[in-house]
Amino acid sequence: MPPAAGPFVQIVETDEYGPILADANCFTLYAFTQDVDGESSCFDDCAASWPVLLLADETVPPLADELDPLLFSVVQHPDGPMLKIGDWPLYYFAGDANPGELNGQGVGGVWWVVAPDGTLIEGDDAGATDTATAGSEPADTGAAETTGAAETTTG
Repeated sequence: MPPAAGPFVQIVETDEYGPILADANCFTLYAFTQDVDGESSCFDDCAASWPVLLLADETVPPLADELDPLLFSVVQHPDGPMLKIGDWPLYYFAGDANPGELNGQGVGGVWWVVAPDGTLIEGDDAGATDTATAGSEPADTGAAETTGAAETTTG
């Protein structure tokens, strides 16, 4: 992805879920409910489907003005330092090919978009009821078959 101007993490407005976190290029950010104590548990095959939001160093990057910087911190992952909000390390979904897509929402009932205050937005979605991936181990998170779009707004 080409670098984008502006904040590294911003808020985008979605029709279905309201405001959520996205990166500077408006790609949706997700949290994994199987992460414990603020540490990532998504490695290897899991990380291939759910790439971590890697940072250049152990510094919280620029955030949109509307975001509370006290909610953000850096946690170590085998691939490098990654950003987290509250207790939730942040990830992308490999199935989101374009900015604003929400294809990872509800996958396996364990992957959710994140609100600007760090809470998870657990909405009804086809992926959330997929019994093939529900309750699976981190490496078997599956891929969503639904699509969604987000309207972007920047601060």
